[in-house]
Formats: sequence, structure tokens, C-alpha cells
Amino acid sequence: MFEVRARRGRRRLALFRRAALRLVVAGSTMATAWVLVPAAQAAPADDIRINEVVTTGSVNDSIELFNKGAAAVDISGWVLKDDNNSSKFTVPSGTTLGPGAARAFDVSASFGLGSGDKARLYLPGGSTLVDSFTWTSHSAPSWSRCPDGTGAFGQAALTLGAPNNCGGGGTGPQAWPGGSSVATADGSNVFGADLSGLYEEGSVMWGAQNSGKLWRLVRDGSGGWRPDTANGWTSGKTLRFPGGTGAPDSEGVTLTAAGAAGGAYVASERNGDASGTSRLSVLRYDVTTGTGTSLTATKEWNLTAGLPAVGSNAGFEAITWIPDATLTAAGFKDESTGAAYDPSRFGAHTGGVFFVGVEGTGSVHGYVLEDGGTATRVATISSGMAGVMELQWEPQAARLWLVCDDTCSGQHRTVKIGANGTFTQDAVYNRPAGMANLNNEGFALAAADECVGGTKPVYWADDSNTSGHAIRKGTVTC
Repeated sequence: MFEVRARRGRRRLALFRRAALRLVVAGSTMATAWVLVPAAQAAPADDIRINEVVTTGSVNDSIELFNKGAAAVDISGWVLKDDNNSSKFTVPSGTTLGPGAARAFDVSASFGLGSGDKARLYLPGGSTLVDSFTWTSHSAPSWSRCPDGTGAFGQAALTLGAPNNCGGGGTGPQAWPGGSSVATADGSNVFGADLSGLYEEGSVMWGAQNSGKLWRLVRDGSGGWRPDTANGWTSGKTLRFPGGTGAPDSEGVTLTAAGAAGGAYVASERNGDASGTSRLSVLRYDVTTGTGTSLTATKEWNLTAGLPAVGSNAGFEAITWIPDATLTAAGFKDESTGAAYDPSRFGAHTGGVFFVGVEGTGSVHGYVLEDGGTATRVATISSGMAGVMELQWEPQAARLWLVCDDTCSGQHRTVKIGANGTFTQDAVYNRPAGMANLNNEGFALAAADECVGGTKPVYWADDSNTSGHAIRKGTVTC
């Protein structure tokens, strides 16, 4: 976040109506961005079912909805209740469920789900009941419908936002899949507070600092990282929106298959010069030329209009990129069409899909960002966590890492593309036992060529610069 703050608790966010499609133009030099979201209909209410309920454990009280029909359904304004008619949660505007898709909603700010309680789903207005589920004991860890959308409820593993685990007898989070110890990996007070997203590119580490800077780091010879002192990078470079204005609240950074030569892509949640207004954008910067101390974005894809409204300080926190070839080989399904993902449908783009994580909703969204400015949403993933602070695609294991900060006690989750073409939960991991519950907003994995003896390095960025250090190093199995 672009501010000094105490540890965050659970968010209490107001969600209000946004248009699903809007032409966004902000300044004469900004790329014109058409934001395209999947078409939806007010399909028969019978297509939408309560599919999973979580009442206890490390995840906030949550209710998952599932679309068992053959068409996308707009569920904006639908109402969730427990056994008390005076308590309700309203589904944010702009929310759709594709066929066979699930989405979990954290209802803890509106009501609590007890050990003997019920979950009820209503059409907009809260008077027409669509579905309900009643239980007499807490979930352990999840009450799940098996099979999805049509079966009876039973105890199962927690899979919010992914197909239910119908084998029964699920378990909670696993121990960290690597070494239990961590060590600092930067000099004392080099970065200060607000270091957020990380991305390792061989011998270079890129770091996004939400005070509006991008860092280029090089190895320090002791297993850690230091600022590059060449070409104006010594103190990081100040970021600007297209036209050289504003102060992007830069939270995440990634590269494409072209590496740094193809530009660095930064996820920003707002303009620091107008900090009360949400501006959910992906910005591209040329980072291989010039010796100045600032960078002006060459493109901006403003995605605000097509997403549920969030607080200005609870927007994009993370970004990663997955190649088209990887997605098509895995049978990835495009939520905008309900069919197999076909890159040839789109104009010139980077040859892959950008995935961005939203803190306020805990959701991940996949976009094709065309060079001409059009942005098409092709995926929505519910993390099942209170927020998503970092994303990393790990090609070696064909898995997407979703990372939460101290709000979720440093939990990490991995998802993979399942047989139905959507991202399915693979595992839930606790943070390494030797790492305190830090405000980690960045996470980066070393490439496969650094795998030695079954482990490789991983790094975390602590937004709070605890004990004067912002970067820490551990290991993960490989």
C-alpha cells in the first residue's frame, strides 16, 4: 500500500455499481482501452446453487456459488443471508458466473456463520429464495456439494473458487514445501517501507515499490540482492503514467517471454496524486534504455470499469504472465466465450495472458491486453483468501502461486488448470515455520536452472521493512 500503516485486519469494503463495458480515455497519450467482459444473462435462477460453505478455520466465513447451467449468469445484486433475515450480503454489481464456474464470497463483514446455521441465496431484493443449506456443526474444513452444483453436501477439503474435492475427509493447510528457515537478503534499510511485488529474471530481480518506484536489483555475491548502480537505477526509478504525469501506486511487476527487452508490466491500484480514487491499471515501461531516474509508461490498460468497485487502497496488488502456448496446451477455457482459449481471436498482443490479483475481493482476473488498447477478460479465479497480494507463474511445476500477507498469516496457495479448463486449487501452504507473520506483499521464485538437490531459492518482500530489511530468502522444493 502507498502509505505507512499498521497490520491490516479484514476489509470492510463498500461495493457499488459499475458499467460492464466502458471506453476509458485518460489523457492524450494514454492507450485507448476497451474493456471487454463476458456476456451474461438473467438465466433461470435454478442454474445457480450454493456449492460450498466455510464456517471456521483460517479462512473468513464464506459462501461459494456455482453455475450448473450452460450460459453465463449475471448475479449482480443477488442476496446471501444466514438464518437471520436482518443480516445480508449483496453480490457486487458486475459479477457474472460462467457455465461450470464457481465464485466464493467472504460474508464475514455482513454476518457470521455459526456451528448451527444456514446459508440462503435470494434473487435481487432478498425476497425470492433460490437455494439454501442448513448444518448443525462447523465445517471441517468445508461443507461441499458433491458433485458440484447438483449433489448433496458433505465434509470435504476446502476448495473455494475451484471444483469441490468430493473424495471427502479434506485436510487443512500443509507445511511449507521447502526449508523452514529464512534469512534476510538485502542490506540494512536499503529500501525502507513499501517494497511490494517482485519478479526474478535470471541475474536480475525487479521490484515494485508502492511509493511509485521500480527497482532493478542485481546479486550481491552473498545470496541476496542490491540496487543496480548503473544507468540511473541506484535509488530506483520514479514511475509516471503516460504523458509523464501522476504517481502510480505500483504494487506488482512482471515480464513476458521477451524479458526486459519487451518491457516491464506494472500493476497499479491508483494514482498517488489522487489517492482517494481507484484506478486499476496495467502499465508498460521500457526499462532497457535511458539513464534517467524516471520512467514514463508507454501504455496503460485501465481495467477499472469492468471490475467490482473496491476501495482505492484495496485494488491491484499482483501481476504475472502465462504464455498462450502453455494455456492452450493445458486446455484452458476462455470465460468470455465458454470455449477453449483461442489466441487467434485477438489482435496483436504479448503472446500470453496477464493475471492480476485484487486485494479487496481476493479474486484473480486474467486479461488479454492487446497492443491497440483492448483488454478482454478471459478468466476469474476466487482465491478463497481475504486478499491476493502477489502472483507468480511457475513454469517448472505448471502452477500459479497466490500469496496473501499477514492478514492471512502468510498463507500461500497454488492452482493448476484442471480437466474442465479452469484453474483448480492444487495446494494450500502455511508460511515457513521460521518466518514471522510479516507483511509480505512480494514473492518470487527462482527459475528451474537454480534447482539444486531438490530445492531452489524463493524470496519475499516485506512491505513493512521489519527490522530494517525488506527482502528475505528461503527455499522451495523443485
